[in-house]
Amino acid sequence: MNNINELAVEEKISQEQEITIEIANEGHLPYVQTILETIEAAAKVRGTGIAKRSPEYLELKIKEGKSIIALCNNEFAGFCYIESWGNKQFVANSGLIVVDKFRQHGLAKKIKRHAFSLARVMFPEAKVFGLTSGAAVMKINTELGYVPVSFAQLTDDEAFWRGCQGCVNYDVLQRTEQKYCICTAMLFDPEKHKDNKEVKAVIKEIKKKIKK
Repeated sequence: MNNINELAVEEKISQEQEITIEIANEGHLPYVQTILETIEAAAKVRGTGIAKRSPEYLELKIKEGKSIIALCNNEFAGFCYIESWGNKQFVANSGLIVVDKFRQHGLAKKIKRHAFSLARVMFPEAKVFGLTSGAAVMKINTELGYVPVSFAQLTDDEAFWRGCQGCVNYDVLQRTEQKYCICTAMLFDPEKHKDNKEVKAVIKEIKKKIKK
């Protein structure tokens, strides 16, 4: 899958700013600490929970070609990565973040679209799911084809649920015996749902790069 790291899509955010959205590679490892700090700062501002990840974990996702990064003239602008669970039957897009100064231009939607498309290429048979407490992310997910579901319809992989331990709302999940929490569960099932035309275009571009 290394060739997909060559994928880069230029997105015009304004006349002054040109954002490059691409599959992250080892050349992007120096951004890891900035990514983690941006995620932590956003969680504090929102006052809601977010699963914490170590620098080593994000580095692994980047090396595996399982993350999307957005840059503006080499300045970090946004990020998202994918994880597989339950023997690759489920895939999640996680850690979606956009730096404050680059918000209000639809960048989060574009990053999520690329992360979702990458997941669809790498794990075409898997169900794509997410847990979110943010209305904006719910809207993006809905446009991608996700639908709200019960927690019981998500992966039962304990490794995934352990990732929630770093969330400030983890006690809610425990008290409800993992049946629900502050977050809304959303799911895209490839057997029931279809990729929209924007996703199909990105998937086509990724596959084209893989064949080279």
